[in-house]
Amino acid sequence: MLADARAPESTPPPAILVLEDGRTFHGRAFGAVGETFGEAVFSTGMSGYQETLTDPSYDRQVVVATAPQIGNTGWNDDDDESSRIWVAGYVVRDAARIPSSWRSRRSLDDALRAQGVVGMRDVDTRALTRHLRERGAMRVGVSSVETDPARLLARVLEQPSMHGAHLADEVSTPQAYVVPAQGDKRFTVVALDLGIKSMTPYRMAERGIETHVLPATASFAEIAAHRPDGVFFSNGPGDPQAADAAVAVLREVLAAGTPYFGICFGNQLFGRALGFGTYKLVYGHRGINQPVMDLTTRKVEITAHNHGFAVDAPLDAPTPTPYGVATVSHVCLNDQVVEGLELRDDAGDLLSFSVQYHPEAAAGPHDASYLFDRFTDLMAKRSGRVSGLEGQEN
Repeated sequence: MLADARAPESTPPPAILVLEDGRTFHGRAFGAVGETFGEAVFSTGMSGYQETLTDPSYDRQVVVATAPQIGNTGWNDDDDESSRIWVAGYVVRDAARIPSSWRSRRSLDDALRAQGVVGMRDVDTRALTRHLRERGAMRVGVSSVETDPARLLARVLEQPSMHGAHLADEVSTPQAYVVPAQGDKRFTVVALDLGIKSMTPYRMAERGIETHVLPATASFAEIAAHRPDGVFFSNGPGDPQAADAAVAVLREVLAAGTPYFGICFGNQLFGRALGFGTYKLVYGHRGINQPVMDLTTRKVEITAHNHGFAVDAPLDAPTPTPYGVATVSHVCLNDQVVEGLELRDDAGDLLSFSVQYHPEAAAGPHDASYLFDRFTDLMAKRSGRVSGLEGQEN
């Protein structure tokens, strides 16, 4: 990404957006002036843009906001989900001219510019979203320095596809760190950071969990050294088919018999560890209004999503695995995409589980926060048993 951090102009320069199929959209620069490339996707959330932009799961993606006006609440110092903005670019229709929130410390435009993130405003995002829904997510270029769509298209076609992209190592923490429990410590959890959002270990801390966050490259021995009561794999970007090392580590965790909880990318890796395949969705699920049914309780939740890949597992039949019996636990009511998996023993007791969406709900509804309680209950139930991780040497 090429960008500068020049002071804002009263009238931003013209900008163009070119999709890999040649469709071109015109608008004006938003954020940093420059040029960027990535995968064009759209998000239907009407709020929570700060959390979206700082979610590492959006690495290498140019996000199109379907809500017509973005930036009304500015940018504050509290709601970031990581240490930086991760999106490759941001495209909006109507950028708010003046933020209005007592928590705001700067405008969205200022935040994008300060971090060198190239964006675009005054775009017909309705037409752009309809095009992506019909043709699928695809490579894109956004430029406020190039005026020739043909030249920009040539560079777009040189960009790598999201198929086969291994990105978790790029967004993961370089060093392990600990998020302490709030109040009395009840459990120890090791979380593999594949692109974790800061709200996730916070939700665990609220429940008395001390979370040891390890880099995406952590080995089974490094996980076992903490003698955790449970293991967690986070959300993250990229193609799950490219994450063979993490899948191998997860299979060792499952073989050890320690409770596992995964979300988003962690759900896809759980599926692979259980023997299921994964596939790329046409345009993905991104937003905070996706209806999902928990097949265990038959309750419908409104949930926050950000995924372009899904698990290919049978919706109506249990699947024997080396670690127990796997079933689909959650399903999206819009398109029947698998949104969760459970692993149970022969007696029907829960061993591990995962969901495709974001129960930490930052930003988003809180319908799925019970999943952290389910993880806590699972660890409590199994804490009297000897974990297969006990006695492992680093």
